[in-house]
Amino acid sequence: MSPVYKRWYDHDPKLLEVIELLKNYQDELKEHAVVFLDKLEQKVSKDALDRFYDLVKPVNGSRWYDKDPIISKTVEILRVVPPEVQHACAERFIAAIKEMGIDYESPNFKNEAR
Repeated sequence: MSPVYKRWYDHDPKLLEVIELLKNYQDELKEHAVVFLDKLEQKVSKDALDRFYDLVKPVNGSRWYDKDPIISKTVEILRVVPPEVQHACAERFIAAIKEMGIDYESPNFKNEAR
């Protein structure tokens, strides 16, 4: 029997970490979210990405990430891609944060050597 997760991102600790980072550091990480979206646009086109987002964005968004269109688009796209893509994006996001010199201790990996 597979575990039941409450939220779509609970299945992967790295993805959970990225979502928590975005939630807690929206202003600081918005630039990285823009880079993420730009890379996606290069692969699938800005028009396709915008049309997709228009289909999935909530009409009256009440979630924490609905308040900012860039963060909202980033989270919604992460939500619908396959789990292996979610994980790869999460790893790249965390690596980019470290390259930017943002020093933080992951609440999900406190006792793990990284």
